[in-house]
Amino acid sequence: MQRKWMEDVCETYTWKSPYNYVGSEKALSTAVIGLRIFDPPLLGVANAMDPLFEKMKEASVVGQHALAPTEWLPEAKSVISFFLPFTKEVRDSNKLITDWPSQEWLHGRIEGQAYVLNLCRYLDSILREAGHFNIIPATDPRFSMNDKPPTYTSNWSERHVAFVAGLGTFSLSKGLITKKGMAGRFGSVITSLALATDKRKYTDIDEYCNHCGACMENCPVDAISYEQGKKHEICGAYLDETVVKFSPRYGCGKCQVNVPCEQEIPMKTSELMQTIRQSGINFVEKDR
Repeated sequence: MQRKWMEDVCETYTWKSPYNYVGSEKALSTAVIGLRIFDPPLLGVANAMDPLFEKMKEASVVGQHALAPTEWLPEAKSVISFFLPFTKEVRDSNKLITDWPSQEWLHGRIEGQAYVLNLCRYLDSILREAGHFNIIPATDPRFSMNDKPPTYTSNWSERHVAFVAGLGTFSLSKGLITKKGMAGRFGSVITSLALATDKRKYTDIDEYCNHCGACMENCPVDAISYEQGKKHEICGAYLDETVVKFSPRYGCGKCQVNVPCEQEIPMKTSELMQTIRQSGINFVEKDR
């Protein structure tokens, strides 16, 4: 099974699957009927035996509750991780109001997550047809969340898996920045198929973040700081408020829009200054 073929299959499925569109029976208003939630995904592949999966068990990373690929599937050879970027319509809608998530974003969070699992099941089905064993951790009965400090993570952290698979690095807000930004959702499938793995183009856990502070400024409840990153207790309390207001939906996403990493890897400060210099613009330092 060729990697390019798998990418093409996922892209076609994203365009054609009805699960990637908001239907009239679930739409919060007529304005969002037919909304496409995601653009085609980025795929990354990690070796199931990558030592970083064992490193996740450290308390400073995920925690002892994290399970390695072979603990989910003894025959595991590869981990397929993907990032589904939200469409421009979903992203732009969430910039228009500052205190609460937009209708489009709420659909992206809930119906969008349902689509993530459907894409996982679709990958599982085509891999099984080819004779391979697979596990989707997010739908497995063993999947569990650790909703207590300090990690607030599951025993299969999609963001950390994506980091191992070469898709991106962490941000100040604890999201993951990919070459298509960070506004979107992650999913993964563990498989017995041995695939060529992706080389990580980074070494530091937050290498793509330029620490500009835009996500910090956007947060409606000041849950992000330079010193501590995202404070999960404050963020979680706000999400509980959105559950009350928008039940059965919830969400926020203000740290993922109107930021330099919304849809791309942001420039570092030094790179930005070099670009400015190359543009021919002259800056004269003002007297203090």
